[in-house]
This record gives sequence, C-alpha cells and structure tokens, in this order.
Amino acid sequence: MASLRCLLRSGKTAVRAVLRREFHGTPPAAVQVTVRDALNQAMDEELERDERVFLLGEEVAQYDGAYKVSRGLWKKYGDKRIIDTPITEMGFAGIAVGAAMAGLRPICEFMTFNFSMQAIDQVINSAAKTYYMSAGRQSVPIVFRGPNGASAGVAAQHSQCFAAWYGHCPAFNYLDAPAVRVTGVDIPMPYAKILEDNSVPQIKDIIFSVKKTLNA
Repeated sequence: MASLRCLLRSGKTAVRAVLRREFHGTPPAAVQVTVRDALNQAMDEELERDERVFLLGEEVAQYDGAYKVSRGLWKKYGDKRIIDTPITEMGFAGIAVGAAMAGLRPICEFMTFNFSMQAIDQVINSAAKTYYMSAGRQSVPIVFRGPNGASAGVAAQHSQCFAAWYGHCPAFNYLDAPAVRVTGVDIPMPYAKILEDNSVPQIKDIIFSVKKTLNA
C-alpha cells in the first residue's frame, strides 16, 4: 500500500519513470541481414549443430559458391563436409539422395535451379516419392537449394521459375528463402537470385521458425 500511495502521489513523474525503465529493457529491433547472408548463417548453424549435415554442389568449396552463399564454410568445415562436384547434376544429386537414405543430412546446391532439370529424376522419383512408396519406412532428409527465377544477364535458360512445379510434387514443402532461413529438413529451396542482396529480419532460431511455418 505504501508503494501504491507513493505512486499515486507522484502522478505523472512516477509514470514517466516506469516507462523509462520499461523501454530501457526493451530489446533492439531485429537485425537486418541479406538473404545471401541469412542462407549462409543457416547452413553454418546446421553444419555446426549436426555432424551429419554436409554441403555439395558446383563451386561451393574454395570458390565460396557461385553466388557466395557458402562463403567461409569450406575454410571452417573442410573437404569432408563442403564438397565441390563436377558439372554433373544427375550424378551429385544421386549421391545426395543416397547419403540421405543412409542417414546423413545433405544440402544439395544447384548453381541455378534451372539445372535441377538435369537431375529431376533423382529429385522427384528418388527423393520426393520414396517416403510414400515405402509406406513411411524410408525418409530422404535432404535440402535442394539454389537461385530460381529471373536474373539479369543470364538469358532464358537460367531465368525460369520452377517453384510451382516443385510445389505440386509429393513430399516437398516449398519455402521462399526471403521468408524463412532453412536447412536440415526435407525442403527444396529455390529462390530468385535478385533477392540475394535484399535484407530480411534476422531470425534467431531457424529450425523452430521453419517448423512453426510448416505447422501453421
């Protein structure tokens, strides 16, 4: 009661003091990161969290990725977990699918998602359908990622958008990269290269955010 009487007597002064204390403890606004950096951070977090996670694709290692999404990961995790591949999408997509079936958690990067057409039999028939064809006994926990859609100077061959195609395939959950950073779950992640330099609010707990989105 004494505290209440003191507060009532103090009036506006006490209210201002309370507000100052409240706002002083308010966390700062969300940090802005580019989509490119968000994807890089997501992969880094999962590589560090789970030793079964590895990245493979064209120029993902020493070159830091064709569009620098894997920057710094090869230096941190080495050749065993950041693996450069030849320009053979069908081959390295098949390796990723087999690794996932064996219990690993591959992130398979296509330099552009147009090149996923070279590996679409692996992506759809070997990866996406297996869970259903095995009556749920065999999962294929794999991430296919890469830039998708129109981009300047890469002609029609590299400017197609396959989001709708993959969005209508079984077992796939399509998440647009600007909305959520995601690795480590069964989600193909094509997105437009022109968005890589844009900024999005940083998400502290990526996997929690992904699960929340998928369950919404």
